[in-house]
Amino acid sequence: MKHKTKITALLFTAIAAISSDGFAQQVQAPKTAAGTKIVDTRIGKITLENGTPTKESVDKLYNEMDFQRACQAYIWGIPAVALSQFKKASNDIKVSNGQFIIFATFESKLGIITPNYTTPYVATVADLEKSGPVVIELPKGLMAGMALDAWQRVLTDLGAIGPDKGEGGKYLFVGPGQTVPKVEGYHVIQSPTFNIFYGVRLLDADEKKAIAELTPLIKSYPYSERNNIPKEQTEPLGEVKWSQIQPHGMEYWERLADVVQQEPVEERDRFFMAQLRFLGIEKGKPFNPTAEQKQILLEAEKVGELMVEANSSDKRFAPSYWSGTSWKDAVVSDVNQRSENYEQLDERSSWAYEAFTISRGMKSTTPGFGQRYMVTYTDKGGDLLDGGKNYVLHVPSNPPATQFWSVTAYDETTRSFVVSATKKTDLSSRRKSVVTNADGSVDVYFGPTEPKGHENNWVQTVAGKGWFPYFRFYGPTEAVFNKSWQLKDIEKVK
Repeated sequence: MKHKTKITALLFTAIAAISSDGFAQQVQAPKTAAGTKIVDTRIGKITLENGTPTKESVDKLYNEMDFQRACQAYIWGIPAVALSQFKKASNDIKVSNGQFIIFATFESKLGIITPNYTTPYVATVADLEKSGPVVIELPKGLMAGMALDAWQRVLTDLGAIGPDKGEGGKYLFVGPGQTVPKVEGYHVIQSPTFNIFYGVRLLDADEKKAIAELTPLIKSYPYSERNNIPKEQTEPLGEVKWSQIQPHGMEYWERLADVVQQEPVEERDRFFMAQLRFLGIEKGKPFNPTAEQKQILLEAEKVGELMVEANSSDKRFAPSYWSGTSWKDAVVSDVNQRSENYEQLDERSSWAYEAFTISRGMKSTTPGFGQRYMVTYTDKGGDLLDGGKNYVLHVPSNPPATQFWSVTAYDETTRSFVVSATKKTDLSSRRKSVVTNADGSVDVYFGPTEPKGHENNWVQTVAGKGWFPYFRFYGPTEAVFNKSWQLKDIEKVK
């Protein structure tokens, strides 16, 4: 009896011990030391001790702060990086500071984002810190263009929409802090940045004639050399590898660091300057990021670009231009990148990622003047445009353009021309071979293979690559603005 009682007592003691230990584990497992709290977040668990993040949590939070800020810095910096890259590309091919380059061939335009296929360009970048004030001379002729500061804000239009009104004239550009010369006979513009872009597109239907007659008369030179103007003024871009498209990887941040070092800091950008300090980009100091900063910057360049790609192809801030279609106004940023209550961060990044340069003329609301651009990324069914499929775009009769209209296919990845075997990346009303329907409308065919019976109206795409079109109106008429003339969505065809 005693033996049984002893066994029972021992068994009870063991069970109690096991239960007690198990209970202790159940109570203590989810708890930590007194005063410690764990917060679940989208970046993982953050541990607080008496309300303060632990060292490990601080490191995690700083890492995430820097990554988020780097992503936003990517978006913020796109316009300036693109212009800085134009400058670097020009220097790489030994073009002098401010010397005009002629972009007239398919190959020479490939380095430009969404270039116009139909018209030649004459353009350059000048560093006013190096040269001092710069003069450009334009002859009388059919051309339109712009001058932009380092952030691609419009300083002035040039040519038909500019103050010279197509009659020719002299422009004098003066940099920040530089003395404005007291002169007559110039359109004088003081830029808020040292690096500026200026260029024109030649709009004469006879491209060869325009190049031969106008480009020798287009000049750019330092004001200090006005009495001894350099002979070399325009340089055709030959068969060289050249690109002003925003670079990838660390090179993107190197371009942005160059901009921060050279250009004045504006009030609107001071918060970005504060954030960039912890990424190794600080005015007055060399860009020499740590290994950890490099890793963050490389990751942010990838994610930042993806954010901007979404920002461009979706344009959530822009409604459909024609109701019931996916066509949108391509030029979504204002020329000064400002709205009433905010700076157009997303709008300007969308445009500057997808295109290069802007002008008042490109946002024309005056019938018969300037241009308007429309863009779409999907077909009638809402599917992204696929280079391996066949499509048709019906252009109704009487397109509202006093000069011409064009539709150009661009590679989704490079945002430049679709590079196909035929280099047929564009169709315009200036092409004499275009076949017009009996009612005056035109059907434009897109696809990887030539459509039988529609060869003259075919734009070739490439299987395995996405693409998107720009539809341009040159000299848009009232029907563009009041939307009485409309494009329908691109449709798949068998």
